[in-house]
Amino acid sequence: MSKPTQPPRTRRKPATNPSHPPFPSSPRLEAPPDGPAQERTLKIAGLPAVAALFKREPERVLRLFYEDRMVPKVGDFCAYLARSHRPYRLVDGEELARVAGTVLHGGIVAVVEPRPLVEPDPEAVRTWAGAGESLFILDGVGNPHNLGAIARSLAFLGFRHLLISDHPAQAGLSEAAYRVAEGGLEYLSIHRVPRLPLWLKRIGREYRVVGTALARGGVPVEALRGDDPRPVALVLGNEEDGLPPATLEACEAIVTLRGSGAVQSLNVAATAAILAYVLRTAPKPPTTGPARAPRKTPPPGRPSRPAIRRTKKDPL
Repeated sequence: MSKPTQPPRTRRKPATNPSHPPFPSSPRLEAPPDGPAQERTLKIAGLPAVAALFKREPERVLRLFYEDRMVPKVGDFCAYLARSHRPYRLVDGEELARVAGTVLHGGIVAVVEPRPLVEPDPEAVRTWAGAGESLFILDGVGNPHNLGAIARSLAFLGFRHLLISDHPAQAGLSEAAYRVAEGGLEYLSIHRVPRLPLWLKRIGREYRVVGTALARGGVPVEALRGDDPRPVALVLGNEEDGLPPATLEACEAIVTLRGSGAVQSLNVAATAAILAYVLRTAPKPPTTGPARAPRKTPPPGRPSRPAIRRTKKDPL
């Protein structure tokens, strides 16, 4: 982005610090109460998340608010908004907390249009599978902090796709999730999948659908390093009840992380990070020759199965 240019004069008194970028006048924005207005905009806080937003989808930004300490870092952001005729303002910490609805704003808040969550197109799923791209699927992970932490880990490790189910407890793309993701959500294609068990069965020809379970159920994580040429679609559930029975039934394999036994299980975000690392470092199976035969000619109506066994134990 280019350096900010001087906008038309406004009635606002010039800033005393000459290093400040220009500030077009704009109406005062207060944090809206819970209600329909909350569904039309999101407030993304923290410099990493805001910077990722301007890098990936700057057109979604409607307004920008920041504290004095952010001035050296927001010049390009303000220049873009000035060209787009959208307001940005320097505010004090008290006002920024009102805008953000939290004191955990990191000195900068962008008011943005939400991302639409749509069902993944079947042809896109086949394209992802053909490129060997794994899927991470959340079914009932209700804590938005966990969703954000998972997104951060996936983006850090280079994964591209995060899907969430229509489970009534499943967290969505909330302000808390964006704040914890530290920009990771902007690097993922994110989709909502209705009727997840049926959808998992439909993608069985392209993906090896793998669920997660507690330490007493499922095979060791090393089973993910098999020679099945299909990429993995990894499904994670919430920490209290795990994956719903119908989702477990749709998984052709279940894996677990073996711990010391001191505690029952890991936080789901920690589990996702470990499994993502395992998938990233697993050797790639051959894409030509006999190893591809099961994928090309599976039995009619059934996906080809990997060597690991399925179980219906409680998941993570």
